[in-house]
Amino acid sequence: MRVLGLLAAAAMTVSAAAQADVSATHRKLEYMIPMRDGVRLYTAVFVPKSAAKPGPILMQRTPYSSGPYGPDAYRRSFGGSPKMVEDGFIFAYQDVRGKYMSEGVFENLRPQLREYLSPHDIDESTDTYDTVEFLIKNVPGNNQKVGLWGISYPGGYAALGAVNSHPALKAASPQAPTSDWFIGDDFHHNGAFFLQDAVSFYGGGFGAPRPVPSPSGGQGVGINIGGDAYRWFLNEGPISRITAKWMQNRERFWADMMREGTYTPFWQNRSVPKSMVGVKAAVLTVGGWFDAEDCWGPPKVYGATERQNPGIVNQLVMGPWFHGMWAGRGSGQVFHDQDFGSNTSAYYQDEIEYPFFRQHLMGDGPGWTPEAHVFETGANRWRTFPAWPPKDAKQEKWTLGDKGFLAPPDAMLPTVISEVGYTHNPAAPVPYQGGTLTGRTRSYMLDDQRFAASRQDVVTFESDILTEDVTIAGPITASLLANINGTDCDFIVKVIDVLPNGFKGAGGKDLSGYQMLVRGEVMRGKFRNSFSNPQPFTPGEWTPVNFELPDAFHTFKKGHRIMVQVQSSWFPLVDLNPGIFTDIYSAGPEAFRPVTVRLRTGQGGSAVSFGRLKL
Repeated sequence: MRVLGLLAAAAMTVSAAAQADVSATHRKLEYMIPMRDGVRLYTAVFVPKSAAKPGPILMQRTPYSSGPYGPDAYRRSFGGSPKMVEDGFIFAYQDVRGKYMSEGVFENLRPQLREYLSPHDIDESTDTYDTVEFLIKNVPGNNQKVGLWGISYPGGYAALGAVNSHPALKAASPQAPTSDWFIGDDFHHNGAFFLQDAVSFYGGGFGAPRPVPSPSGGQGVGINIGGDAYRWFLNEGPISRITAKWMQNRERFWADMMREGTYTPFWQNRSVPKSMVGVKAAVLTVGGWFDAEDCWGPPKVYGATERQNPGIVNQLVMGPWFHGMWAGRGSGQVFHDQDFGSNTSAYYQDEIEYPFFRQHLMGDGPGWTPEAHVFETGANRWRTFPAWPPKDAKQEKWTLGDKGFLAPPDAMLPTVISEVGYTHNPAAPVPYQGGTLTGRTRSYMLDDQRFAASRQDVVTFESDILTEDVTIAGPITASLLANINGTDCDFIVKVIDVLPNGFKGAGGKDLSGYQMLVRGEVMRGKFRNSFSNPQPFTPGEWTPVNFELPDAFHTFKKGHRIMVQVQSSWFPLVDLNPGIFTDIYSAGPEAFRPVTVRLRTGQGGSAVSFGRLKL
């Protein structure tokens, strides 16, 4: 989400040539659209100057600016497939309430109301409804059909805009939608605070006060990490110090995050998947397997929409992408050291997204029928399924065995009890990526993990060389049996594809022995039984720690190995766990202490499980 916000702000400054291209084909209209409570929202609409017939309206609602502003200031482009422009689509962009040129008060992930007690009650679905009603009545040349799309925060608005859908809203595409900021996206994963993202986003100016409508965004706090984020965050110390020094009395939502340290109604009411009720529009949810901001959300939004709205058109697309990569930020073929073999972004835009919107907004074209259209990394191919996860995926348990062996389901395991241990030292935490860290990278999601495998505070388990392909599909479950000498601890589990000698990556790079991260996730130990009611560990007692990693669809090819790494820090991506059961957001430096961690291995011990497809 942070990256998309920066891009949206940068898009306000466009070249004269780029503006001329859009102004030559479209007429710009600006509206202040009244909502049911009287607040007016700025909306820019681009209508084709010449169209053979009325066209549909494709709308984005955003907190990142719908600029440039003014009747003669044009966007650089509309995004998506050029075929939508050729078909005469009308494009609309709206600043959500309280942002940029819209009136009202902005609220992060505004809760979706379960019932409306007065005609003036509002949420994001009512703002969308009122906007659609206005547009179909006032925009010239429209065919009375509206689509909704957006990436990241705008993707969350696209999801909520489909709730209690306006009859004219025929299609919605939440792409990398903000989904649940405590369980899986952006600022928390399984209750653990994503420190660097939160400081970067809110320290960068997103939450700065905006008393009156303005075409410019807020100012950041001027943090300078000096070229080394790991060292900067370590020197700054606990979150309480960062709050006092950089965020105090600046950003209301930062204060909310510091206060709401468990899964309270504050977070529950902001959960997008739980809110996907009353959806009548067709929905196409899109995400990237290597999306550092919103990887968890797309399958969850898709799944919740499916369960809570039987009978609607509801589809999922997952590609080999970082955040927003499918929207034209590169070809979608190469990401970091990996080459996925084809232009996946153009394929998605022309063969999936465009047919979806054409079918539902124009009533013709080939449409798009598969329920799930997902890219199989490792094998580098698109696959379709009638549901996600695939119903044919059978659960397999791979055991963390003795002496670092990752044992397949059919392995004969010794009956003797074994264990492995390490010490988590908050003064020297495990970084989330090798090398010098500056801004939070996208590439950590699939980067080489050899830097971590060599550390004493990371335990590694590796399979034998695979004699056949192993394809995993759907969520991954980590089942740890842990014993710590403190009362709290984080657990990071990483599932890794160990590439064989001679493996060539992007540009022919030699990736022999490369430990490619397929999926990694953190679990804050005190939330192991409940996100709402955390519980301390009993020092010295063996305790189950079970949690889910986000979905993956990956083939470990014959000749590769499967590796699992377990550690207790992922810094500064994730804030440090002090090792004691406490409110981490208010804890001082004296609270942090080393924690010794032991994991039960072998038969009856720790394991990872996933759905395996036999293709």
